[in-house]
Amino acid sequence: MSGHSKFANIKHKKEKNDAAKGKIFTIIGREIAIAVKEGGPDPSNNSKLRDVIAKAKSNNMPNDTIDRGIKKAAGDMGNVNYEQVTYEGYGPSGTAIIVKALTDNKNRTAANVRNAFTKGQGSIGTQGCVSYMFDEKGQIIVDKEEYDTDPDDFMMMALDAGADDFSEEEDSYEILTAPENFSAVREALEQQGVPMASAEVTMLPQTYVTLSEDGDLNNIQRILDFLDEDDDVQEVYHNWDE
Repeated sequence: MSGHSKFANIKHKKEKNDAAKGKIFTIIGREIAIAVKEGGPDPSNNSKLRDVIAKAKSNNMPNDTIDRGIKKAAGDMGNVNYEQVTYEGYGPSGTAIIVKALTDNKNRTAANVRNAFTKGQGSIGTQGCVSYMFDEKGQIIVDKEEYDTDPDDFMMMALDAGADDFSEEEDSYEILTAPENFSAVREALEQQGVPMASAEVTMLPQTYVTLSEDGDLNNIQRILDFLDEDDDVQEVYHNWDE
């Protein structure tokens, strides 16, 4: 799996410009609002909020920004009207793409997502048309430079915490969990002082598609760039072997 190092992709995302960082903070702010609305503003009683806070910290969101977001969401609970919507479709050469959005205007978001696919010669499909090619998993990535440990000991720690799988790459460790066990595993590792480059429930492709034609490469990049610019879009999953 080293051909598609998840850690390299995470570093690439985090090293993007300040505008991209601003978008990440917007995304996490909406996730905080949803988590507070669903489970209240106290992280000790709201595991979803704890997970979002961990995600915020792994993206270097300042603590006071996180606290402000929680307070704002708590005072604004009746006005939080974001809903989660998912779109599935195809990029060039049959690449599979899943788009998850949080929006207060489904018509606007649907039009923007459709436009992104069209700009890259792709097409929106029906619900379920590509999601069967992915597995929903909790995924924790640990940077080896940030965590000096014996791999075997670390693997046993992760498995004892309830992880399903553990793998070692050249620059990182990857821990996979069932979605319902993700919070418990993340918190157990956090209590052991494990720093996490990324920790989230994600969609992992079962197989990857390699693109070699310049036209295909340009088109899938256009789709991903347009989606990346849309503040409603929370996450984009695809099976392109970048």
